[in-house]
Amino acid sequence: MLDTVSAVFAMLLTPLCETILMVAGTTFFSILLGLPLGVVLNLTDPVGLKPRRMLNNVLSRVVNLLRSFPFLILMILVFPLSRLIVGESTGTKATIVPLAIAASPFVARVIESALKEIDPQVLLAARVMGSSTWQIVYKVMIPEAMPSIVAGITLTVINIIGYSAMAGAIGGGGLGDLAIRYGYHRFRTDVMIGAVLVIVVLVEAVQLLGSWISDRMIKKR
Repeated sequence: MLDTVSAVFAMLLTPLCETILMVAGTTFFSILLGLPLGVVLNLTDPVGLKPRRMLNNVLSRVVNLLRSFPFLILMILVFPLSRLIVGESTGTKATIVPLAIAASPFVARVIESALKEIDPQVLLAARVMGSSTWQIVYKVMIPEAMPSIVAGITLTVINIIGYSAMAGAIGGGGLGDLAIRYGYHRFRTDVMIGAVLVIVVLVEAVQLLGSWISDRMIKKR
């Protein structure tokens, strides 16, 4: 029994590292893409600091389209882009490209929603003091909305973990790949259960960490 558990654990170690790499890389690039997009969506809203109805409508439609696109189909369509960027279309590094594209719209909506929660009087006070729009964004809006942003990013990371598991179905690597190739196709129930348990623990750890950081930020206000 112990030998079986040890063997399963040894099989899980490398896929776990691949999953962590995918999630970390995807989170970084999705924030890099989604943060400015979310800020622009908020600023160009009809009640935002820089209302631009046409631009806001176009960006909103693009974000909604990407959010509603099935991830596995998106991953297949993005194969050529992954090959262009990282030199391969399958594997851990290649999967980060479609994962980032899929997660960026969620990040953008998280940022937009968090910024909308800020008290308008706070923004008005900053404007009266002579702050420019971008000074208000990075000195007032983002710091004020940071607890909500962290909570939203935490949910996004959890979604990314789920996406990374699905990516294993078409050569994405990680725990999803292990569960499908060894657990499902080779009828290794122990491997499948082990992979699922590790994913559950990973999700729980991310949720606890995100909630702790968000609570700390709220208490420091």
